[in-house]
Order: sequence, then C-alpha cells, then structure tokens
Amino acid sequence: MSLNIKIILASVREGRFGDKPAEWITTIAKEKEELLVEMLDLREYSLPIFQEGVSPAGIKGEYRTPEINRWAKKIAEADAFIVVTPEYNHGYPSSLKNNIDYLYKEWNDKPVCFVSYGATGGARVIQQLRQVSTELQMAPIRNSVHIMSPWFLTETDGTLKAGALDVYTKPAQNMVTQLIWWAKALKNAREQ
Repeated sequence: MSLNIKIILASVREGRFGDKPAEWITTIAKEKEELLVEMLDLREYSLPIFQEGVSPAGIKGEYRTPEINRWAKKIAEADAFIVVTPEYNHGYPSSLKNNIDYLYKEWNDKPVCFVSYGATGGARVIQQLRQVSTELQMAPIRNSVHIMSPWFLTETDGTLKAGALDVYTKPAQNMVTQLIWWAKALKNAREQ
C-alpha cells in the first residue's frame, strides 16, 4: 500500500532553522519504500489571515480563492502529516495556525506527528497542536521529535553542523514507523 505523506514546514521567518529538520525528516521518511513524501513549505502556501464568514466545516466544494484551493488540494491528497514547527512564545507560529484553520474535511481521519524545536524542544507547541489536531478529527500519534536548543546546532553561516541531528535519528525512525501504522489503518477505514 502506497501512502502519501506531507511534511509541513511551519516557520516562514527569515533565517529560519526549520528548513534543516524539515529536510532531515524528509530524508528519513523517504527511506521507507511505501511512502510518497512531499514537503509543503508554508512560504509557498501563504494565505491571507483567516476571516471567512463560514466555517470550513460547512464548505461544500470549492473554496473562495485559487490559493486556498491549491492548499486544500495538497492536504486532501495526503494520508498522513509530519509537522515541523518551532515553539514561539510557548505556542505555534501564526503561519501554521492560519493554514490549519482554512480547512476542515481535508484534515479529517488522518494521523499527524510532530518535529519541534526550541528551548524545551518544542514540548509545549506539540501539546497545543495535539489539541488542535483532535478538534480536526485527526489522530495525533504519541511519538514526536523534540530538538533542543537549535541555536547550538548551526555554524556561524547558518548551515547545520555535521552530525547535529544524529542523536534524533532513532526517535525519528520510530516516529515514522508509528505514523505508517496509523496511516495504513486510517486509510483502510476511510476507503470502506
């Protein structure tokens, strides 16, 4: 069974660290033959601040703009998600929340897991995103990757230090394995 996994890169900041763990987890996920992996960089899916008059749960068919429809199509084709996010002020970036809020049914009945980074390894952002995911009728899985103090993992030119993420490889592989199990189970359930 082939599974379509979308890796969502949440940070849109200039000089961000997020592209490094996003590329790293993409490489790990691509090691699994049954996965079709695509990274969705929110810089390329920038939506206006959510101010729709109707909840996405009530929308039938097309969304109001081509940008929203493009985002909805990518999310709809996924069987599972890996969200790569920083922790900002004990929470998630507004870019991520905004893109989450534009959709509803496209998220339903799909598993999600998280790679986070920050002073506490992004533990608080993951807890918050698990709550949001549950409201969207997603299945947030137990395993996640918490990258501690990312500012120590880069060279002065912003490149990742050699081997900086090696300590997180085994937890990441375990997380992807668990995500695959849930993705298969929920894909089977959605198809019945």
